[in-house]
Amino acid sequence: MDRDHLPRFTAAAVQAAPVYLDPAATVDKAVALIAEAAAGGAELVVFPEVFVPGYPYWNWTMNPVQGSPWFERLQRASVDIPGPHVDRLRAAARRHGIVLVIGVNERAPHSLGVLYNTLLTIGPDGELLGVHRKLVPTWAEKLTWTGGDGSSLVVHHTPVGPLGVLACGENTNTLARFALLAQGELVHASCYIALPVAPADYDMAEAIAVRTAAHSFEGKVFSVVACSTVSPEIVDALAGDDEELRKQFTRPRSALSGIFGPDGRPVTEPLVDEEGIVYGEIDLARCIQPKQMHDIVGHYNRFDVFRLEVDNRPRTPVTFTAPAAPTAPATPVPSEEDV
Repeated sequence: MDRDHLPRFTAAAVQAAPVYLDPAATVDKAVALIAEAAAGGAELVVFPEVFVPGYPYWNWTMNPVQGSPWFERLQRASVDIPGPHVDRLRAAARRHGIVLVIGVNERAPHSLGVLYNTLLTIGPDGELLGVHRKLVPTWAEKLTWTGGDGSSLVVHHTPVGPLGVLACGENTNTLARFALLAQGELVHASCYIALPVAPADYDMAEAIAVRTAAHSFEGKVFSVVACSTVSPEIVDALAGDDEELRKQFTRPRSALSGIFGPDGRPVTEPLVDEEGIVYGEIDLARCIQPKQMHDIVGHYNRFDVFRLEVDNRPRTPVTFTAPAAPTAPATPVPSEEDV
């Protein structure tokens, strides 16, 4: 990033529902929304958490035995990285010249029982810049997802500035947020799901706004927050004829999306509950003056008193101490004449 010419651009936060448990159709919808956002002038487009192919709401409404067949459906509908669904998203980012952040359910290559809540960061040339696996699945989510590791707590240098990403409840993790800020983050993507199944006194829209404002104000950064919605098809699939569940799935103030500035205030009116795209102007020069007052990764800290150490080594299920045995040379397939 040229600090003499700080980026100024339009960001788009997409608030939408997936085509539930249908990855191909959900990617089709994402590609169409990317085109719409780019036509609206957006250079950064942020989608919700696990947008492809949806969120495991059954963890909140069923016991683990009842939810197990749904886990299998999600596993079968999830995304391989690399894979054809990711390739289509990369192509869409390249076609429209945008930086893209989007959430997917990622299948682990080594186990049919491992799914990750993953955020993809894709550059305007289609390059896959980052694959961030949510560090700690929240509450009931532990029935579905395996936690990631510290290797993906990375700030990416993009045409829209230094960009970091976190998924949903990670935005309450002070140390994870600080790890991004300390790498020079100036643009933060927060990706959420609508949570109508939360406790009755929990206002998800307010919770998202509070968290987003807090990170923006503390770090003096811009935040783009994108949240999913709950479509009628999701309600039909998971609630069926249960009127209490249907009422719960349709409760208001379960989703909020928008763009927040380094003063912690929205730069434009956030979108609550309804599907749509929120656009906002980001001028990174606005991050300079607030940092003179509070720069928690600079003069407003005591690094002789506090120290954060991040283990950013990738974690694998097995480590071999000796090189793999050489494979035998391929034996030619005999022809019919040889038999």
